Amino acid sequence: MEFGPHLLLASLEGAVAAAVLALTALGLSLVFGVMRVVNVAHGEFFMLGAVLAWWFANLVVGNPALGFIIALVGAPLVVGVMALIADRLVLRRLHYDPEATIVATIGMLYILQQLALTFYGPDARPVVAPINFRVNFPWFGYSGYKFIVIAAAVVLMLGVWLLLARTKIGLIMRATQYDREMAQAFGIPVQRVYAGVFALGAMLAAVAAVLIVPIQQAHYLMGQDPLLLSFIVVIIGGLGSLRGTVVAAIFIGMSDGIISVFFSPTLAKILATLLVAMVLVYRPAGLFGARTA
Repeated sequence: MEFGPHLLLASLEGAVAAAVLALTALGLSLVFGVMRVVNVAHGEFFMLGAVLAWWFANLVVGNPALGFIIALVGAPLVVGVMALIADRLVLRRLHYDPEATIVATIGMLYILQQLALTFYGPDARPVVAPINFRVNFPWFGYSGYKFIVIAAAVVLMLGVWLLLARTKIGLIMRATQYDREMAQAFGIPVQRVYAGVFALGAMLAAVAAVLIVPIQQAHYLMGQDPLLLSFIVVIIGGLGSLRGTVVAAIFIGMSDGIISVFFSPTLAKILATLLVAMVLVYRPAGLFGARTA
């Protein structure tokens, strides 16, 4: 294959990676932006979304589309409920202290990982794509489902933006983000807001996992790379900056896809880590993060 078609193929793969990464990192950024909690277990919520997607999809035999729809609805809901329970039993009892919650979410990471290993097993298992068609280019055919993944991620991110910018719920979340004590003084149930935000962040990760699991098989260790890349994206874009998260995810996802095709995935991760180091040195708040005085 010539360089031009090869570059097009790499760019398409990068676009898929960027879409899923943006959706996953958006949940992590949202939790930090509103709650000031660094959720180290975020990758395990992604993993749970994939594992549950496999379970829900296999409830329906002979109809992949219906099984996938059930998984797309059921897996994020279950993960959201689990996040609500984790918030109630762990984070709320720690009063959302930034340092304590880091340690607590590390513990949650290992608990969720071991639960998945116990009940799901160590094997990687595929989920059948809901549709099976190819978009034919002059040089190669490309999976039509991957275009649907990109479109679905864009629609969901627009939905999150509309929720935050155009609804009363978003106004309450932003008020809580800017001044927790003042929000409480005005009667806003801050703990409920925090619980909802934590659940929403986990559900975004779970949705991203459901979308990608027909392409990547579900495995109990698959949360590690999304967690690492999400932290890279959030640091580069700016902690708590949703716009920065999306921009950084597009850049990291596209570069990861292109570099992985032409060179190796390891080189892509090395370059992304070097970029994080440069951002931390020259712009500690991130490219779009608010600078502190």
